[in-house]
Amino acid sequence: MPIPSQDDLLDYIKAIKEPVSKRDLVKAFGVKGDERRPFKALLSQLEKAGLVIRQPGQMYNIPEGLPAVTIIEVVALTKEGDVLAEPVEGAQSVGKPRIEVLHDSKKGAALGIGDRALARLTRDGNDGYRARVIKRIEKSKVKTIMGLVVRQAKNCVLRPTDKRARHDFDIHQTDLNGAKDGDFAIAELLPSRGMKNKRVKIIKILGQENDPSAISLISLAENDLRVEFPQSVIKETEGMTVPDLGKREDLRDMPLVTIDGADSRDFDDAVFAEKTSDGFHLVVAIADVAYYVRPGSALDKEAWTRGNSTYFPDRVLPMLPEALSNVLCSLMPHVERACMAIHMWIDDKGALKDHKVTRGLMRSHARLTYEQVQAAHDGQVDDVTDTLMDDVINPLYDAYKVLLKARQRRGALDLDMPERQILIDDKGIMTGVKPRSRVDSHKLIEEFMVLANVAAATALEAKRAPCMYRVHDTPKSEKLDYSRDFLESFGLTLPPTVSQPKQLNHLLTKAKEHEYSHLISEMILRTQSQAIYSPQNIGHFGLALERYAHFTSPIRRYADLIVHRSLIRAYGLGEGGLSDGEVARIEDTAEHISTTERASANAERSAVDRFTASFLESKVGAQFSGRISGVAKFGLFIRLDETGADGLVPVRTLGSDYFVHDEEEHALIGRKSKKVYRLGAPVTIVVREADMMTGSTIFEIINDKNGADIEGFESKNKRSRVGRKKPPKMSGKDKSFKKEKAGVKKPFKGKKKGAPKKKR
Repeated sequence: MPIPSQDDLLDYIKAIKEPVSKRDLVKAFGVKGDERRPFKALLSQLEKAGLVIRQPGQMYNIPEGLPAVTIIEVVALTKEGDVLAEPVEGAQSVGKPRIEVLHDSKKGAALGIGDRALARLTRDGNDGYRARVIKRIEKSKVKTIMGLVVRQAKNCVLRPTDKRARHDFDIHQTDLNGAKDGDFAIAELLPSRGMKNKRVKIIKILGQENDPSAISLISLAENDLRVEFPQSVIKETEGMTVPDLGKREDLRDMPLVTIDGADSRDFDDAVFAEKTSDGFHLVVAIADVAYYVRPGSALDKEAWTRGNSTYFPDRVLPMLPEALSNVLCSLMPHVERACMAIHMWIDDKGALKDHKVTRGLMRSHARLTYEQVQAAHDGQVDDVTDTLMDDVINPLYDAYKVLLKARQRRGALDLDMPERQILIDDKGIMTGVKPRSRVDSHKLIEEFMVLANVAAATALEAKRAPCMYRVHDTPKSEKLDYSRDFLESFGLTLPPTVSQPKQLNHLLTKAKEHEYSHLISEMILRTQSQAIYSPQNIGHFGLALERYAHFTSPIRRYADLIVHRSLIRAYGLGEGGLSDGEVARIEDTAEHISTTERASANAERSAVDRFTASFLESKVGAQFSGRISGVAKFGLFIRLDETGADGLVPVRTLGSDYFVHDEEEHALIGRKSKKVYRLGAPVTIVVREADMMTGSTIFEIINDKNGADIEGFESKNKRSRVGRKKPPKMSGKDKSFKKEKAGVKKPFKGKKKGAPKKKR
């Protein structure tokens, strides 16, 4: 028997669903005698290529795979009774894959949030794992709970804001500490042995239930984000002023302008462009935060701790105090400001030919908005833009056209996902949602910032100086596999491996005119690795760039401040350069700011969920159209067409049928009725529940006007669907969809051999 091919060996390692030893692989493929040496060489080739990894104990696994035995921590308990966990820090994985703890033993069922356990893992084929608990090794360290104080007949309880929590917590009268019915508060967990519910003591009141500002405060608190700046940090900003010109480059006469959103309060980047004989000279000037925030200062320590600013629909939690973020480091028009600037020279094809890093003093010539600039470019000038057209706005657009063509040639990922803007009135109450406008002026600024970030990384590499790269790895094979079947249902074929974004762009181009283009884009987005910060460069896959470092916003990202400091040190631009201590701990800083970025993203998402739920509280009983945006064994996630709001349809509300979760088809399938609920299918729902406190919304699918159960799309003849104007209807009784295959078994009705009898 010949040794297996690379593909056969990879497929087997993936299919086995847990790390496998070389001995087991040899046995599985019947490798004997002289075949052992080339088989060992084949394994080494796969390992060097990064297609498999070798874990402790000479076990082989797919990249990003967790060891067969891993320490996990419970992070959620769902209403359906599922116990969800994540690997603890130090586990061999990138990111946090979803782990479902199986209820096949008392050990698994008894775990609570924060508990840690040693567990045996197997992959579930859905980019996640199933865990069988071997031993609980640590009780929860969770000491505080956030929730709503609710007065009942004889006592008060704390109703947790975390929708994953199972029960309320008792509050004795002596432990209220001034909290009243309807207060959002943080409570300390108290010893409560033998009590029906655990007992808590209020330690901080966040606000009232009817106060719209409480929504963001809840999201801030549950993600441990710092609201107030320590007094020592505020004190350091006192007396700070704009520096004199000194040795700085004088950019005050250069017509630099800022272009931002109409509601922006801080302006940290300014741009300029002029035509040259063979291309363009571009300048991107950024607020010189490093001049004010010095290594080791209280300001620096607080900025490092925060890592970045966090943005909510009704407020901003800044990385730096307002005296810097909104005043001294804001490039307001017609006032002098310290800046770091990069001069860039590109040819007529958009290639970066030369660059120069400088520290300057500038004066913004105008504060412009995206809509204002776009209107001027389209022929509708106002009093401000009229005088800027020839020397400022037209050259910016001319340079942008060149940069855009360069982007298209290199094949940067063309994922144009629609963004929605939550509308908040003067009282802080959500009034609706609208698509966020995105015109060429937005893209213009993006291309200028991308080029400046590339130039900053190039400049640091030229000096062999430390750099905080923004890296984005290529898609992993398991994520591609997860999306492959779904995309094939539209006649779109994913290659086995993807090394360049242009391999995905041709799929996006094909899908643009398709009715389900947004779902196809979202599925391709799910194949992407998470971008992180790192001092080690592996390039940026999504932008198709060999080097990329954030330089353009040090008032809201600590990574950019590190890059500024390194440039100052490498090019001898004065005080405030990168210190030796910062160089020594740059790996730790990269890991830390990648973590704070994820925490901010979680807080922003949970705030949006809560604002949306508060908006839908008044819409309970109303009907909306939407599409299935996610499928899980416990139910369907629906995204509404009008608002973009998301909600859950629990599987128990789909009828008396037994529904099987088919991961390959991204569908729930009724065993008896053959009713199919598949990702992307349009539905009509009614809002059943909406809870601002937890951010959860519950929908129920109802019949449409024609009486059909649901519209969807067939799984048969997958490739033939591309090009159809409208996918065919799939009624719930469609007999053409056969699902009698592996993975869909009839429910067991008899007794297992040796099973104990139920107690009556």
